[in-house]
Amino acid sequence: MVKAVFLDFYGTVVHEDGEVISKVSQEIFNTGKVKDKSEIGSYWWNEFQTAFISAYGDDFETQRKLEYQSLSKTIQHFNSSADAESLSSLMFEHWIKPPIFEEAKRFFEICPVSIYIVSNIDRDDILKAIEFHGLKPMGVFTSEDAKSYKPRKELFEFALNSTGLSAECVVHIGDSLSSDIKGALSVGINAIWVNRSSKEIPEGVSAVGNLLEVYDTDFFKI
Repeated sequence: MVKAVFLDFYGTVVHEDGEVISKVSQEIFNTGKVKDKSEIGSYWWNEFQTAFISAYGDDFETQRKLEYQSLSKTIQHFNSSADAESLSSLMFEHWIKPPIFEEAKRFFEICPVSIYIVSNIDRDDILKAIEFHGLKPMGVFTSEDAKSYKPRKELFEFALNSTGLSAECVVHIGDSLSSDIKGALSVGINAIWVNRSSKEIPEGVSAVGNLLEVYDTDFFKI
């Protein structure tokens, strides 16, 4: 029996920062030395992922710091004169006031069980975003709290221990196959993939097109 929902936030409840990243990449392209703008995004993502994967426990760093460091390296790599601080501020501004998906507030209103946010983000940023949209989760658990990022198990375990819930009583909902679905399943939590782009669904993965469709799955219905 489902007693609670663990809910990812960025990309699931609110929009990711894709438009901002595109603007940042364009600025680096305009001020740097690169033939193909797509090279910028690829290099930046690889730099961020490398730092992200190793950031846990005593080596944990906030997402703001990781984003700034990876962006600075990207600007330097492409010999750009862009300012890392001003470009980073564009992302940070999005994080605290992200556009919300149309059905997300309704999902919060009608959910029959407690909702806990479980997110790879800095605590202060997500609390501001939650307040901005007037959402009322039962609790919020972040990578900063657990000193670990999804898909590592520590954040999910931190949320379970903090709520006193067993994995069998929880469903995790998120938009990332790697961070959300694989991460949740690794600790025995059932998971639902929010597949807004209608991508191919891997075998064995429960998927929905939006948050309200969650209630039509076998996990629970209203």
